[in-house]
Amino acid sequence: MNNNTLSTKHILSIGLMLFALFFGAGNMIFPPFLGQEAGSEVWIAIIGFLITGVGLPLVAIIAIAKAGNVQTMANRVHPVYGIIFTVVMYLVIGPLFAIPRTATVSFEIGVIPFLSETASSTPWPLLAFSIAFFVISAWLAMNPTKLVDMIGNILTPILLIVLAVIVIKAFITPMGTPQAPVGPYADGAFFKGFIEGYLTMDTIAALVFGIIIIGSIKGLGVTSKKAITKMCVYAGLIAAAALAIIYVSLAYIGSTAPEAIGAQANGGAILSGAAQFLFGSAGAYILGFAIIFACLTTAVGLISSCASYFHEIMPKVSYKNYVIIFSLFSAGIANIGLTQLINFSIPVLTFIYPLAIVLIVLSLMDNLFKGSSLVYICALIPTGLISIVDGLNTAGIKIAALNNSLSFLPLFAQGIGWLVPAIVGAIIGYILTITLGSNKELASDQN
Repeated sequence: MNNNTLSTKHILSIGLMLFALFFGAGNMIFPPFLGQEAGSEVWIAIIGFLITGVGLPLVAIIAIAKAGNVQTMANRVHPVYGIIFTVVMYLVIGPLFAIPRTATVSFEIGVIPFLSETASSTPWPLLAFSIAFFVISAWLAMNPTKLVDMIGNILTPILLIVLAVIVIKAFITPMGTPQAPVGPYADGAFFKGFIEGYLTMDTIAALVFGIIIIGSIKGLGVTSKKAITKMCVYAGLIAAAALAIIYVSLAYIGSTAPEAIGAQANGGAILSGAAQFLFGSAGAYILGFAIIFACLTTAVGLISSCASYFHEIMPKVSYKNYVIIFSLFSAGIANIGLTQLINFSIPVLTFIYPLAIVLIVLSLMDNLFKGSSLVYICALIPTGLISIVDGLNTAGIKIAALNNSLSFLPLFAQGIGWLVPAIVGAIIGYILTITLGSNKELASDQN
């Protein structure tokens, strides 16, 4: 093997590892809920979802492969922005949303179905579960051993097999027919699905964990940057294909489930109810067990990654203390419940995701404008401002003056009003770069 190639076996192994990194709580709960709400419009909605839930993470992996890491990429805007953006990414993919979600999804699917109605309506079961969940997570994160790898390597395939069995059963014996679409899905299924793809957080995860994939490729002897990027593309395509199949399948389950189990508050409840309906209590037990341990593995990886990063930038606090801090904080956040956690995260992700999308796309095109920070700045400023308004709207804080002043923007009503201003801003930045560059050359010639 030379330093520019990897065997098919190694590429497949890295692709599956990338899939395992992506495949967490959000990947299981959002497609079923999309299917339930989109109903008969599920296939249009899932196309939008796949763009942001699969396509963007793939593009992000390629961008990270070219840049090296997320902070290097964000530094192209400005070093201060680079630090702030990276810290925010780690907090979002860590203790604010993604880590607590591993516990709430585990509880929703693995515990609630087996509680009495009285017990499930009280806060104590979730409190007890989240404490136990994060005590174990913290212990494993502070004592990394082969145990975590074993859990991930064994239970991720088991979970996939369980999901495959449920999906096949749901296709062979459908639970019902799709209902009429609800809310925004009725007249804008594609765009609603596009924005729902933000909730998987996989694009942010790609920015944070892309360095792991690069390290794995380098560890196999690949040193050429061009070859590393190529291998990342192959690995990304494998992971993306697996995710797309799972998303489409789970969306189908969600679209056919309401007739059998009624409308549910979140995707975790839909998946659990579907398993119990199709296979009885045995199906719910197997699904719950596999998901709890799969989410535990994800939590350990996220806690460890966040603790490592923050220890690197603020070394006065030890790695183990960061593990404890993030575990305690995540346990507290988890106790607001899965539905509330999702509702709280949507406005934040609505604001953050467009910034990440624009940064990723410009990073891929960096050579075209020679890395000019003006292009990044001019594109990101309008993106950020409009995304703040979108985030407020999603949170139910609608300021009429702001919405009226931005209503002329294409796709603003669909929540993607930042797109055209980002493109125009990038073009203006490019023109300014050329103009200022020409002025500097002219001044140099005159001297």
